Amino acid sequence: MQIERIKIDGIKPYKLNAKEHPQEQIDRIKASIKEFGFNDPIAVDADGEVIEGHGRLEAMKQLGREYIDVIRLSHLTPEQKRAYVLVHNRLTLETGFDDELLKLELDGIGNIDMTEFGFDLPEEIGLPDEGKENSTAKRHSLRVVYFYRGLKLHLDLLDRARTAGFYQMPTIGKTDHIPDDLIGFNYCLNKGNRAAGLHCFIDDYQIERLWTSPLEYVEKILEYDCFLTPDFSLYTDMPMAMKVWNVYRSRLVGQVMQDSGVTVIPTVSWAEPETFSFCFDGLEKGSVVAVSTIGVKKSKAAFAVWKSGMDELIKRLEPSAVLCYGGAVGYDFGKTKVIYYKNHVTERMKETGGRVNGEKEERRA
Repeated sequence: MQIERIKIDGIKPYKLNAKEHPQEQIDRIKASIKEFGFNDPIAVDADGEVIEGHGRLEAMKQLGREYIDVIRLSHLTPEQKRAYVLVHNRLTLETGFDDELLKLELDGIGNIDMTEFGFDLPEEIGLPDEGKENSTAKRHSLRVVYFYRGLKLHLDLLDRARTAGFYQMPTIGKTDHIPDDLIGFNYCLNKGNRAAGLHCFIDDYQIERLWTSPLEYVEKILEYDCFLTPDFSLYTDMPMAMKVWNVYRSRLVGQVMQDSGVTVIPTVSWAEPETFSFCFDGLEKGSVVAVSTIGVKKSKAAFAVWKSGMDELIKRLEPSAVLCYGGAVGYDFGKTKVIYYKNHVTERMKETGGRVNGEKEERRA
């Protein structure tokens, strides 16, 4: 099937379409188009009469669009066309969502108001009455509710008796475990290699859900060999408060996972030397640790930042081994054991000629 872009006024709605499209639904379709683009061409017959997509057509008209993408189903007989109009609408109504997976996905979306597309908040959260009439107030209420729910959750999870350093970084017990392979956490809900460990050297938006709902992922993570704590970004141009916060979040998620029976390997991240005052806190000497070399070879400045931090890591933590994700960068680890892991994303990039599925782009300097 080929996608055609034609003028909207050249399309005729099917007069006997039995599917209702209330304005509330049209508004949700409009919100989707504005947020994500028009990504689902409507189907028409050879004469331009709509077979499926009446709601999308009306949304595009109300948005003032002049052109629309279509596919032509000219192979259908008149009877088949009539039947398909009904069958398509019926089939789209017969299945719902897996509630558990739906909640996990909604928890991982923080910057898009999903209520605009018909997704309700869990009943136990609700919205203040004053937020139900006005959409702006509703979005504000949504953010406030999620903020306070998350704040309470993380304060409940924090064990103040197991923290270290001025910033009270949650501690993570040492491990001597070394995985055979590593795959990205973003594949953990798919049928990934369960014999591999999960790494978090991916874009922050891919691992933000680990912070918002860490307990929701314990069972899935337990299916894998081990778990490397989240690599929340420490870019040199970030305010120092954000760097402290991202290290803290990584440590707390790691502690929660370790308390839940997960084999946890701490990921160590740093930026300029000023971050050394907190970026190693909460980690025991002699443990296996993980680091990333993604982007280190891009410039001499990036390598200098990475080398300075690695020197300090070995000095302070005396790791039994360093798991190095992203390949060698010409650093002398001395007597410290180092295990290199291939960046599978980069390998797929070479095959496809582009950036793949959320790989982190480092900006160390």
